[in-house]
Amino acid sequence: MSKELPHILMVEDEPSIAELLRFTMQGAGFATTIATDVAQARKLIAESLPHVVLLDWMLPDSSGLVLLSELRRDQRTAALPVIMLTAKGMEEDKVKGLNEGADDYVTKPFSPKELVARVQALLRRKAPEIGSQALKYRDISIDVERRQVEVAGRQVALDQAEFKLLRYLVAHPERIFSRAQLLDKVWGDHTFIEERTVDVHIMRLRKSLGDLAHYVQTVRGMGYKLSAEQ
Repeated sequence: MSKELPHILMVEDEPSIAELLRFTMQGAGFATTIATDVAQARKLIAESLPHVVLLDWMLPDSSGLVLLSELRRDQRTAALPVIMLTAKGMEEDKVKGLNEGADDYVTKPFSPKELVARVQALLRRKAPEIGSQALKYRDISIDVERRQVEVAGRQVALDQAEFKLLRYLVAHPERIFSRAQLLDKVWGDHTFIEERTVDVHIMRLRKSLGDLAHYVQTVRGMGYKLSAEQ
């Protein structure tokens, strides 16, 4: 089963900094895309949601804050993790960026190691399902690196769709997700398959979980959740 790399969109117009960002992020195990202005970033985000955006403050066609404000107003991108990159070091600029909805703030020149650490920390906080750390809920354990799943002490073989679905649910236990949300979060934004397909994967996952099938619960009229509570 191939490993899916977290995708970082870097919105930066200075070629030397953009190349440093690409080298740093790819070296840390991320897939990368570079946009050199707000218009290009809008287009790329409309096509597919990245996992994190590294967003420069000053861009040739607009301010990064303008794009950030747009992202936070749109339901599709409201929770998209964003780290602001800027040469501005004034306290009021940092406050302004955070008030507009930035998740973190890095001032140029930055330490590549620190930037990677901040990206990884942000992903652990906001998107634990795509990290490499082990995940566990009650009697379900997932070794993400090895793609191994243990259910009540026994190893269970899952196909790629089942694994991604279980990984997401284990990373967000007790939360209810609609079919549309699971399609977006598990199979990818702009996935053109029917919502009822989720039901099929849920059914297969329950079969694979055996005695713990009841952990994957149907919430009538709303969707599904992972919970050991009856």
